[in-house]
Amino acid sequence: MAQTKRKRRSKHRGNAAGSIEARGRTGRKPTAEESKQSIRNEARQRRLTKPPTWNSAALKALAMAVLLFVLTQIGILGGDTSVQQGIILAAMAMLIYTPLAYMTDRWVYNKNLAKSQQRKT
Repeated sequence: MAQTKRKRRSKHRGNAAGSIEARGRTGRKPTAEESKQSIRNEARQRRLTKPPTWNSAALKALAMAVLLFVLTQIGILGGDTSVQQGIILAAMAMLIYTPLAYMTDRWVYNKNLAKSQQRKT
C-alpha cells in the first residue's frame, strides 16, 4: 500500500467541560535570535498602536525646523541668508510642520488601527 505524503497533525484534546484545547509547543526551543525578533516585533507593535500626541508632533517639527535652519546657514537653501532670516524661517516652518506632523501621525495611527481590527476579525 502506498504511503501518504501528508504530514501528521497534532491532536486536540477535549477537557471535562467539552472545550477543545490545543497542545502546547512541542518542537525545539526558539533560538536567541528568534526571541530577540519577537521582542522587537512586540515593541514595534506597541509603538504603532500608541495614539499620536501634539508633543511628539512638536518634537518632530522642531527637528525639521533645526535642520532647515542649519541648511540655510550652510548655504544649501540660500546663499546669503542672515541668521535672523534663518531663525524666522525656522519658526515659520515650526508653525507649519507641527499640525502637519500631527495629522500625518494620526493618519498612520488610524491606518494601523484599522489594519489590526481587520486582522482580529
